[in-house]
Amino acid sequence: MAAEMRRVGVIGGGTMGVGIAITAVRAGHEVLLRDIEEGAVEQGVAGVRRFLDRSVDKGKLAAAERDAALGRLRGVVSLEELRGCDVVIEAVPEDLALKQELLAQLDGVLADDALVHTNTSTLSVTAIASGSRRPERVVGTHYCNPAPLMDLVELVRGQVTSAAALAATRAYVEGIGKRVVACADVPGFIVNRFLVPFENDCIRALECGMGTIDSIDRAVKDGLGYPMGTFRLLDIIGLDIHRAVSLSLYDQLRDPRFAPPPLVDRMISAGHLGRKAGRGFYAYDEPGLHGS
Repeated sequence: MAAEMRRVGVIGGGTMGVGIAITAVRAGHEVLLRDIEEGAVEQGVAGVRRFLDRSVDKGKLAAAERDAALGRLRGVVSLEELRGCDVVIEAVPEDLALKQELLAQLDGVLADDALVHTNTSTLSVTAIASGSRRPERVVGTHYCNPAPLMDLVELVRGQVTSAAALAATRAYVEGIGKRVVACADVPGFIVNRFLVPFENDCIRALECGMGTIDSIDRAVKDGLGYPMGTFRLLDIIGLDIHRAVSLSLYDQLRDPRFAPPPLVDRMISAGHLGRKAGRGFYAYDEPGLHGS
């Protein structure tokens, strides 16, 4: 349980939003999961429930703890429902204008001392924060995917982020059991600056026949010591998300290793987005995150 229970808003009911909501609700916080449509909200809440159910099935979580966590979770559509939140974490698509507009809307909802966290993985925290009248309260918190299973959160200070907001954010993130690494406000921060071109290299290796999906994943896992193969990870992230992240970094850095290979577009066109679609590089009996 967290040292101090807080009211946490998570905006975005996709893979990252659901994962971040899981981390907060399991740590003992009240969580409001918000998306713009009822169907997306219901799907997001169902994703949290499914993950917790699997955690119980695997013996990693007591049934009573699951029930208590679900009792702290509520799905909402209106931003007004986030009024009174101590922390709001946005996990909407990687679109600068969209994120800036969202922060401007939150200005009219949140208290002056509320923290606003952006889970951007590629965009400038300073640029995102410029959409708010209180940019000093905006902090970058990039959760590594899958958020409930990965320990690391990259902590990014924008140009005008206050020392108080940064310290409070570190305390919150460490309070939910995550490890924090401080990063400069640069494209891709640390993790994606290394990871995205590596993922694209693995896809290109598959395209040119260097290995199979299974052999490349085995080499990455058993030879390099990664916890899972690249294609397993890409299926969790989602090929559509990988494409958006890759293109964002390519647009900013103009390094061809960040450009998504053609296979990514073909898979997206076929609907093979990864685990959430039931098929990506691998096929899955049931979509969604697995319980820890």
